[in-house]
Amino acid sequence: MNINIQSLHFDATDKLKEFIQKKVTKLEKYSDDILIAEVILKVVKPETKMNKEASIKLSVKNDDLFANKTAESFEEAIDLCAEALEKQLVKYKEKAQAK
Repeated sequence: MNINIQSLHFDATDKLKEFIQKKVTKLEKYSDDILIAEVILKVVKPETKMNKEASIKLSVKNDDLFANKTAESFEEAIDLCAEALEKQLVKYKEKAQAK
């Protein structure tokens, strides 16, 4: 699986990138069909507390899965996205097996 990380209006640290790689790679245990993972990070409103937005788009065979979360830190937002995508991957796998 290819993982593309984009950080808008700031530079992501290596530590943050490693964290994202680890979290997104864990999603592979739910489905072998993941081809590409696109992660987009951005700071929404710098003056507010909940201003870190993370979006993860997974390209799987014949479909795309998407999660977008906002939190106090990028790590927390990535965690929330990963949880949402786990549920979507389980549903996707069940759907694929039913065919």
